[in-house]
Amino acid sequence: MRFLCLLCLLIFAPAVQAASFSSTYVETHIGRLIQGGLMMLQLTPGTTLALNNRPVSQVDGLVLIGFGRDAPLEQELVLMRKGKSRKVMLKLKQRDYNVQRIDGLPPAMVTPPLDMIAAIKAQVEQKFIARQNNTAAVWFANDFIWPTKGRITGVYGSQRFYNGEPRRPHLGVDIAAPKGTPVYAPAPGVVSLAEPNMYFEGGLIFLDHGLRLTSALMHLDRIDVKPGEFVKSGQQIGTVGATGRATGPHLDWRMFWFDQRVDPSLLVPPPKNGKVQ
Repeated sequence: MRFLCLLCLLIFAPAVQAASFSSTYVETHIGRLIQGGLMMLQLTPGTTLALNNRPVSQVDGLVLIGFGRDAPLEQELVLMRKGKSRKVMLKLKQRDYNVQRIDGLPPAMVTPPLDMIAAIKAQVEQKFIARQNNTAAVWFANDFIWPTKGRITGVYGSQRFYNGEPRRPHLGVDIAAPKGTPVYAPAPGVVSLAEPNMYFEGGLIFLDHGLRLTSALMHLDRIDVKPGEFVKSGQQIGTVGATGRATGPHLDWRMFWFDQRVDPSLLVPPPKNGKVQ
């Protein structure tokens, strides 16, 4: 039953040839081998797994691995059981990314003022700490839903130029909607951060979905939850806003697996005609 949910969770990802695993180590696996993608494996009892020399936690043999925007196309997976090991080289599909240019922004929207640098550094540390919990839960095994309705205005991986200056790639999906539009939890999880006034993100919520998978929901006008609170899938957690570094009301939905920024749009049905219904 768990893997039926997981299959629905990743069925909309671009099709890529799956890896070949020995049944000695892996009972079943789903996901897509693509930059920005996620993959889940049900290990045989007593099996452990490491990705690129990083041990990966599990719950009842279920593990989750993810790949960032520019992840190397070859990933090394090592499975160990009863003193024996098997190395599997995963081959990812490379993605092409859009380039977006946004001009006419106030200078403070492009380069933070000097008197905000200390506060920004403190917020970076605060966000880093909030993502360190390795919660032994598999709430991510539920079907994900879009957290709000609206028009897709930004996609994962796109490179943005603000007033002609290149910035870091956009690592989420933007959904434009009127201010006050409800924002819902895309999957069950525990609120690990709820801050109304972050410099870049404005109103920001982190949802811990288990095993180091975290959703970030940004630019919120209102926050309806608090840290430590467990929320169900589809529960309202806030409203759309234009807080922080935003040019208009929208929701920016991002997702982290450890330090890898994965693509949340791979976990939900594709929008219709560029809109989330």
